[in-house]
Amino acid sequence: MGCASSIHISDRVVYHSGKESEDSHSPQQTNTTQHQGNPASGLPLKPPSCKTTLTEVQFGPMKLFKDPLQVLLVFAKEDSQSNGFCWACEKANYRCSMVRTPEYALECFSEKHHDLVIIDHRHSRHFDAEALCRSFRAVNSSENTVIVAVVKRPDREEASVMPLINAGFNRRYVENVNLMACYNELLQLEHGEVRAQFKLRASNAIFTALEQSQDAIEITSEDQVIQYVNPAYESIMGYQQGELVGKEIIEVPKSEKNKPDLLETINSCIRKGKEWQGIYYAKKKNGDNIQQNVKITPVIGQGGKIRHYVSINRPLNDNNKSDKSADRVQAESQTDIQSCKHKDRRKGSLDVKSITSRGSDASSQRRHSSMARIHSMTIEAPITKVINIINQAQESSPMPVAEALDRVLEILRTTELYSPQLGTKDEDPHTSDLVGGLMTDGLRRMSGNEYILATKQPHHLPSHLATPLSLNDIPPRIAQTMESEDSWDFDIFSLEAATMKRPLTFLGLKIFSRFGVCEFLNCPEATLRSWLQVIEANYHSSNSYHNSTHAADVLHATAYFLSKERVKQSLDPIDEVAALIAATVHDIDHPGRTNSFLCNAGSELAILYNDTAVLESHHAALAFQLTTRDDKSNIFKHIERNEYRSLRQAVIDMVLATEMTKHFEHVNKFVNSINKPLAALEENGGSSDEETVKSVLTSPENRILVKRMLIKCADISNPCRPLELCIEWAGRISEEYFAQTDEEKRQGLPVVMPVFDRNTCSIPKSQISFIDYFITDMFDAWDAFADLPNLMQHLDNNFKYWKGLDDRKLHTLRPPPE
Repeated sequence: MGCASSIHISDRVVYHSGKESEDSHSPQQTNTTQHQGNPASGLPLKPPSCKTTLTEVQFGPMKLFKDPLQVLLVFAKEDSQSNGFCWACEKANYRCSMVRTPEYALECFSEKHHDLVIIDHRHSRHFDAEALCRSFRAVNSSENTVIVAVVKRPDREEASVMPLINAGFNRRYVENVNLMACYNELLQLEHGEVRAQFKLRASNAIFTALEQSQDAIEITSEDQVIQYVNPAYESIMGYQQGELVGKEIIEVPKSEKNKPDLLETINSCIRKGKEWQGIYYAKKKNGDNIQQNVKITPVIGQGGKIRHYVSINRPLNDNNKSDKSADRVQAESQTDIQSCKHKDRRKGSLDVKSITSRGSDASSQRRHSSMARIHSMTIEAPITKVINIINQAQESSPMPVAEALDRVLEILRTTELYSPQLGTKDEDPHTSDLVGGLMTDGLRRMSGNEYILATKQPHHLPSHLATPLSLNDIPPRIAQTMESEDSWDFDIFSLEAATMKRPLTFLGLKIFSRFGVCEFLNCPEATLRSWLQVIEANYHSSNSYHNSTHAADVLHATAYFLSKERVKQSLDPIDEVAALIAATVHDIDHPGRTNSFLCNAGSELAILYNDTAVLESHHAALAFQLTTRDDKSNIFKHIERNEYRSLRQAVIDMVLATEMTKHFEHVNKFVNSINKPLAALEENGGSSDEETVKSVLTSPENRILVKRMLIKCADISNPCRPLELCIEWAGRISEEYFAQTDEEKRQGLPVVMPVFDRNTCSIPKSQISFIDYFITDMFDAWDAFADLPNLMQHLDNNFKYWKGLDDRKLHTLRPPPE
């Protein structure tokens, strides 16, 4: 099939464009559309396109796909106006047919069912355009067709359009042969009336679904006037549709079995735009009461106001339920938790890893004994209230629901509510070992023996520190290396080499200067320089990963995140200073071994901190000991006491947040307290919600969550760095884990991460597992907040790199040389 349009002499269909040219009735052609331009527009005629892609139209939650527009032109004779619309159809890639007579217009329409019909209303001597329009409207299939009248430009007074509207026209087009005017008219029609009619056609499918639904469905107006009930509603309630439609809800008899204030509670809820769900008694036409599970959803329409209410009613068929138990459920349904839920209007909610349980299937009978203790408590914690509500709901629930709620209670009674539970079979050993090594405080694969780490000599500060450098006299080579430190792609390893493994001092000087830390702390630059040197001296350069280069890398990432607009809106200057200090000290004196290793070995630190957040507690404590020990390096010396306490608390909280046992708790809290509320506001709000957005961003509780998330992402951001940096970091952390496994074997300690055996480990698999389990969800949440497309692109590229190596069964950092 060729692309060229064909114009035929036949009176039946004289013109087709696009795919319709296959239906032509005559091969004869004229030069009707071979105009090379139009004096009125100065535009050349473009050849028609063969492109027939579907148009996507969003209709509420439905996604509709539409074929190219079908246009019927009814012109008794060819002129510049008809040619203009032909050209416009070709340019817009519409399927176009032209006919000369009313008879063939109706015949063509009955075959093609065009979306748009344009009728020449200028020459009444050829045919009666209004009579033709009425003939179109007499055809059932024209209900959603847009019909346009082309009228003469008025000589004097503007005529009324009412005769055209009465005849069935949707719109008029005042004669204008300019090609672009014709083209613009078609575009406006397509995106206006035609698209609206297309959506109306789609609504037939929705009403078909409503008619077939087994749930009783009732739709009312904003004024609570019944506008629709489906057949299931008629069958259950005993009414005919005509008996209800047009009546106000208050005119329909109500059951006396509902609580007196239930209707007031429901109306109060739904009028605020919230969804209500609960148990409700309705009165059937014959006077019987029927107990139903009801969900009423407000529908927001024009002007952002509630325009309809949709009620879905499902009878409760369990005949064993007593009225008493039903009343108890109804009373529960009036609580804020059940009866007045915010409708989640997010298009695609941002969820962290789902947390599933393989809990016990024990009988629900044991809940009764615990209920007595719960009710006897004088002070109820939030979790106690939740368990109380679930227990009450269980008592009047069907057995499958009661058993499911039993499993919910099992989950709620655990202490690890935010940590995904790994299965015992067919689990990826790399993921399992990473979780065991990073998210537990030792006691893994213990054989019953006690292990004592060799007594560690206390770490002394160097007796002599080199003369502190000034920011102004940093060596040119180092200064040049740091020129791009505000870019995410900054190469920290080049700085490591240039500074002879002292990148933290130099990068710290520049970043702290950029953020005005000395001014905030009211401390001289010399004090800051001394402090940075003391801190860096207490990182172990012998560690392949947890050394001062890692600290400098985390400091760089922290500074980068602090520069993002949403983060700046959320945090105060004291928060920024706390974040930079916490990043600098967060792994100070790290021994290159995990918490699990130290706990299993019975180390002094593990004993000191009771096997809980051992290293993170040590990092925070040592940082403040070193800082306050000597006035020369005490950056906190000149700040006011209350400010110091706030700053100290913030630093400690951020350092402790880097401990991985609460990884999922921090991420889930961030998503539920910040991501989801902000997304809901962005969906439904606009400028009017600026104050609400600000309150979400700047509340004290949420600022803490932002700081925790910020340092967590900075701490394990290696998979989001450019590929070469990512590979280098992967090699370094793998070497540190290999060294730990070697030492565990030498000392007879439990091997915390068996897959990290340098002889058998697949580094690509370990990186894939780390990204899948810890990184992806966390950075999805952080990106949704801080807008970090470059990081997410690096993450995607790096994952594909490791996956490519793994697919080739390679265990190394890089593929072998070609």
